[in-house]
Amino acid sequence: MRQDDVYLHKIDWISIILYFLLVIIGWFNIYAAVYDEQIAKSIFDFSINSGKQLVWIGTAILLIILIMVADYRLFENLSFPLYGLFILILLLTPFLGKEINGQRAWFEIGAFRLQPAEFAKFATALALAKLMESPTYDLSQFRYQIRALAVIGLPVLLIMLQPDTGTAMVYSAFFIMLYREGMPQRYYIFAIITALLSILALVIENNLYLAGGIGAIILTLMLMGKKSWQRTIGLAFLGAVMVVYIYSLDYVVEKLPPHQQNRIMVLFDPDIDPLGVGWNVTQSKIAIGSGGIFGKGYLEGTQTKFDFVPEQHTDFIFCTLGEEFGWMGSLVMIALFVLLLLRLIFIAERQKTRFSRVYGYCVISLLLFHFTVNIAMTIGLFPVVGIPLPFFSYGGSSLWSFTILLFIFIKLDSHRIEVLSRL
Repeated sequence: MRQDDVYLHKIDWISIILYFLLVIIGWFNIYAAVYDEQIAKSIFDFSINSGKQLVWIGTAILLIILIMVADYRLFENLSFPLYGLFILILLLTPFLGKEINGQRAWFEIGAFRLQPAEFAKFATALALAKLMESPTYDLSQFRYQIRALAVIGLPVLLIMLQPDTGTAMVYSAFFIMLYREGMPQRYYIFAIITALLSILALVIENNLYLAGGIGAIILTLMLMGKKSWQRTIGLAFLGAVMVVYIYSLDYVVEKLPPHQQNRIMVLFDPDIDPLGVGWNVTQSKIAIGSGGIFGKGYLEGTQTKFDFVPEQHTDFIFCTLGEEFGWMGSLVMIALFVLLLLRLIFIAERQKTRFSRVYGYCVISLLLFHFTVNIAMTIGLFPVVGIPLPFFSYGGSSLWSFTILLFIFIKLDSHRIEVLSRL
């Protein structure tokens, strides 16, 4: 490491300021989520979650320093070795990890727990960036698509063995980056159609009506436009596939564990599991709605004080913000996230190498996915899947992984001029 390797004047301080604002606001909300006025412990008390989170914040700062003083070429050179290391760790996790709530997804070190799947995100992002760094890597060609999907799919497969469906789902965020880098639109159109069909099949009780609707649409398309036997056969095959899919969806859903079925169905009927997942979502919406425009005031949240919302300091941390700071407080937090994402897009587009740009869009994709799904989950627009809110939710693995993910990109960006001089 060289002393002159730290380019303080080239570091994007706007992103760093936004990062620390989110972390600090999140820390205060973690304290609010566990606050008990009968005991009234200090926010710095290490026996409660806010004190423990302060330790994670302090160690995250040390990680930031290490990243910023390291040679920026180190991250590119270690991309595949880091990916291989975390694949090995994920392979061992189901056998050596500690079982919590039916999942073997954590390693316990003293009083702390680390979740390897969280750290595998940045390793996968680096591996994708390294794989796609060549200007000749063309995602419009099938062989290149398969390679990228294999890099994404391997950790997903291993995480599902734990099993941790929520974390595995996060890896689909990389498709946002792939779209930016040239993945054909037809895959995304197919995904949107599949999602809409899934929702309709779950909402409409009698699949016969939905199948009839699909048949009518396909028949209309056959009668419109240029007629040819290839087009007719293609549309008929598409219609048949869609009908088979909607009828098979019920079978697939029925094979899921009961708690996963309820997480899906509670979106359409909150009363289907009133004391389980339905309770979480209902109480979450009550907490957020009760905050009104300006909230009840810091440490004054009644839903928080009486523990109505489970996991309020982790996956449902947004409830605390909504209840105590209201619509205005939520708007400020969302604005900070949006500003950070927009800033990162600006930074990604000014990169001089494809490696840095691809990695930057991986960072953006993961943050956007977590941010969108977590908030949608707390207001009942998405199934409860256990996805933390970046920089906000309690947990060392989450904070460390997002910190490493973000600051590697900030480090790469600080050397973009030097990279240009080497090209």
